Amino acid sequence: MTESGVIRLLMELRGQGVTDMRVQNVFEAIPRDRFVPEDLVDQAWDNVALPIGCGQTISQPIVVALMTQKLALSERMRVLEIGTGSGYQAAILSRLVRRVYTVERHADLLVTAQKRFDALKLHNITTLKADGSRGWPQQAPFDRIIVTAAAARMPEHLLDQLTPDGIMVVPVGEGTWDQKLYCVQRHEDGYDSEAFLDVRFVPLLEGREGRPVER
Repeated sequence: MTESGVIRLLMELRGQGVTDMRVQNVFEAIPRDRFVPEDLVDQAWDNVALPIGCGQTISQPIVVALMTQKLALSERMRVLEIGTGSGYQAAILSRLVRRVYTVERHADLLVTAQKRFDALKLHNITTLKADGSRGWPQQAPFDRIIVTAAAARMPEHLLDQLTPDGIMVVPVGEGTWDQKLYCVQRHEDGYDSEAFLDVRFVPLLEGREGRPVER
């Protein structure tokens, strides 16, 4: 981690609307360079998405920050993440809530992410190798859900795993160029949703079972 790189990134995040001080502080505390491939470490603190293998990416920091901010997190919450990837988003969440449950379909990515969590002593993260499109019904309900792959349409079965007044942040769009991030709040009589950012995520795929990864 380079101090100048961290400061530069934090200034960019603030300039692009990241106003929550808890979110800013955790971005300073979690070393993004630990979550990228070794040959890309020199780009770890740039505000760009980077490849991590298996056709996946570690998201652009501003997208991670704005999604995290929209969740309106508190330290007693239980959060479900769909798409562990490098583990960076889960690591950010782990410093802000009581427990993070994260689901990933690619075993190689999940094993590597778990090693990073262990190395950083992030022991409030529980991982599962599974089809993330189904959520994690055995652990539901969740106070918050964050989805890091684009659903073709609003995933109401994931919304059903939220607590009353729970919030989900999810990218939705059938093509790469028409995706938008939505903040969705569950109510007793339905859901309210708001699109707040144009994005490009890998698609949310369906059709693979899973099991918890042993620690």
